[in-house]
Amino acid sequence: MSKNQKQKLLSNDIIQEFLEKDYKLPLDENDKFIETVSSLSYYLKSFSNIKRFLDYISLILKHTFTQQLSLVIPINEKGEIWKENIKFAGATKNLKMDGAIKCYFNNFDFSKNFKLKEGTSFEKVLNNKFKKYVIKSYKVISRGKCRGFVYTFRNDSLNDSLNDSLKYERNLNFIISCLAIGLENYSLIKTKKKNENVAREISIGAEIQSQLLPDFCPIIFGVDLAAHCRPALQLGGDYYDFMSLKTNISKKRPEKARWALVIGDVMGKGLPAGLLMTMLRGMLRAEVLTGLPPDRILHDLNQLAIYDLDQSHRFITLFYSDYDPRTKKLRYANAAHNPPLLWKSSEQKIIKLDSEGFVLGLQNDAEYQCGQIQLRKKDAILYYTDGVTETSNALGERFDEERLIKSFSKLCQQSLKSKDILNRIYKILDEFTGKNRQLEDDASIVVFQLD
Repeated sequence: MSKNQKQKLLSNDIIQEFLEKDYKLPLDENDKFIETVSSLSYYLKSFSNIKRFLDYISLILKHTFTQQLSLVIPINEKGEIWKENIKFAGATKNLKMDGAIKCYFNNFDFSKNFKLKEGTSFEKVLNNKFKKYVIKSYKVISRGKCRGFVYTFRNDSLNDSLNDSLKYERNLNFIISCLAIGLENYSLIKTKKKNENVAREISIGAEIQSQLLPDFCPIIFGVDLAAHCRPALQLGGDYYDFMSLKTNISKKRPEKARWALVIGDVMGKGLPAGLLMTMLRGMLRAEVLTGLPPDRILHDLNQLAIYDLDQSHRFITLFYSDYDPRTKKLRYANAAHNPPLLWKSSEQKIIKLDSEGFVLGLQNDAEYQCGQIQLRKKDAILYYTDGVTETSNALGERFDEERLIKSFSKLCQQSLKSKDILNRIYKILDEFTGKNRQLEDDASIVVFQLD
């Protein structure tokens, strides 16, 4: 540290107040403790290597207390004795350094589950082992958490005055406080880096998951389609998909292409829900190729997924439907998902598409029923997840199904395109919840409308 740096640190109001009011020491540049304060203040701002910091603390202890041996035993973030970072600060003036103390600690077997309450008993062992020294132990505490121990060994022949003893204790406590701050800062740095790595992995996972949801809606003969998902967190548990039931249909005869439309919701949100959603997608896409009716698809999917879902203590709601453009018939089965809303244009009313069925992943012998409906020109279906209806505003009111039905009904009466209906529903949702209010759950919407 240069002379200019030291002068800058010594002019710090906090340090001056600390020395003048609490320690009653003269502000003399040659005072050893003032050097300690300035150098520690500088080092605490810049250190990044915990081993160097502990070496520095040891040097400070040796430089400040020439008549004692100090032992620093840090505790890592797991609450274990940090054996590889135990440091000795040896003085030579009035203490015989015959290596006995160092040898003892180097050979001492610190167990990983060393308990804090064992510190007192450990001090008694030291007193019995090294009777010619006055041994004291100090806990290194920061924010109520013990970060380690400092043991001091002094020659019992030393007779300090009361003022010297008070000065000694105050100076030592100051250095121990700096040690506590340094250990806590290092722990916070490690936690921050760990959180940054986790956040990076979640971000990558969210990017991959977003690629699993359809980038765009497929062209289904005679249908106008729109879909969007708003995850509450980076990773979501909502799922929707569109799958052709026959992969070899000629583009010249698109009316022959039957399509499966599905929407689902994994219990919960975040990383666990996102992983299960990805698993479900793979299973369902393989099952769809069998061409079985919706009730059989859900039955077989439940059989495939129940073991993994049972292990995760979660379940999935799912609405599965398939549409034939030639007949305009929609078949469907429901695994306890929110029933889609069908706008019947000819009757100017909304009905729910529902059938009996149990959630996926809870009941091994669950059975499902298949429903069927004939669609007409300008009919529209709104598929959604419960994140839409369960969104709340600042007063704690839920958006609920009734508001959604009213909103969807008004929009359908305006002869809007599917994309416009979808965007306006989200706008209505935002107006209800309030500005900058975060979603409590993933909210997905699919609008299926006949030309």
